[in-house]
Amino acid sequence: MNGEPALARVRRHLLGQLGAVEETPFGPQALVYKVGGRIFALVAHDEIPLRISLKCDPDRGAELRAAFPDTVRHAPYMDRRHWISVIVGGALPDGEVLGLADDSYDLVVARLPRKVRGELGVTSRGR
Repeated sequence: MNGEPALARVRRHLLGQLGAVEETPFGPQALVYKVGGRIFALVAHDEIPLRISLKCDPDRGAELRAAFPDTVRHAPYMDRRHWISVIVGGALPDGEVLGLADDSYDLVVARLPRKVRGELGVTSRGR
C-alpha cells in the first residue's frame, strides 16, 4: 500500500476506531480488537501470510468466500455464519479488507447497549 508493513497498517486502522482497544486474552499469538468489551477483529499476527478474522454479514461473507476462495474463508474457532478470515495482501485489495474491518466494527457497535454506545461516544452505526 504505502510501504508500511501490513501488520502495522492493520493495527493502526483497527485502533483508529472510536473506543477500540487491543488485547491478548488468547495469548500473544492473537491480537484481539474490542469495542465496548466485544470482539470485532482478531489478527493472527505471527502467521504468514497475515490473517485477520472479522465479523461479517452472512450473505456478504458467502459472496466473498465464493469470489475469493483462496483469500476469504470461515474464521477458525468463530461462528462460521458471522465471521470470516481474510488473508491481508491476498486477492482482496487492502482497501476492501480495511472496509470489511470497518463493517465488522459497525456490526458490533450496533449490538452494544445504548448506554455503552453513549459512554463510548459512538452512534448505532459506530461513527
